Amino acid sequence: MAAINSRSSSDNQLIDYGDYKMNFWEIISAILVVFLIILLVGELFYDNLVISLLLGLLALFAPKVRKKQLKEKRKNILSLQFKEAAASLSSSLAAGQSIENAFRDALKDLKLLYPNEDTYIIREFSIINRRVENGESIERAFDDFAKRSDVEDIKNFSDVFITCKRSGGNLVDVIKRTVDIINEKIEIQQDIKVLVSQKKFESRIIAVMPLGMIAFLKYTSGDFVRPLYEFGTPGPIVMTVVLGCTILSMVISQKLMKIEM
Repeated sequence: MAAINSRSSSDNQLIDYGDYKMNFWEIISAILVVFLIILLVGELFYDNLVISLLLGLLALFAPKVRKKQLKEKRKNILSLQFKEAAASLSSSLAAGQSIENAFRDALKDLKLLYPNEDTYIIREFSIINRRVENGESIERAFDDFAKRSDVEDIKNFSDVFITCKRSGGNLVDVIKRTVDIINEKIEIQQDIKVLVSQKKFESRIIAVMPLGMIAFLKYTSGDFVRPLYEFGTPGPIVMTVVLGCTILSMVISQKLMKIEM
């Protein structure tokens, strides 16, 4: 988390949270890690370096998968940080502050909570406040952040905030109710993640058990499993089927454990 959170650019560059830009080392590390894993699995199932290296070419697709993971992780971090920012906004408004001053106070609170100036929410609230100081409306500045965030809660908050601000509604009550809903939703999501995390761990253990069994037999009873590695016999076909079933079980288990809210 720290590695992602520390990635920053200059204040003049706005982050599009819906499009993660991987740097060179992130791309290389993703390829190398997946390549080594595939190499070991290929050697375990086929005992053939050439086939293992050919399978290793699949690692070239690793950055695409890793990019999606990093993007979702960054959005989750931003969502949790925004929860604190929204709570601070609600408190300032309830204390009688104007919306512009509420954003300034929220930034001060966030800096106490997150000492790192490059924290996403601090960067974004700094940009919003600077835009307002330059004469831009608070609605437009926040709406731009909401669109770039690609986070549903932030976009919903923006819609409610802009509508209420322009229609002259009770901003304090509306923002408070919206913040309560966001907090409740995030807490439910965190509770679900805790409940599912153990099952995810168990599913991964079950999925890799065949690999452990094959490795155990290969290195303790080599003669017993040797026919499985002899090309020109059904052995490699059997190993391919086992490998395919193992991968399929891992994919299915991950799909079952993935909960969208």
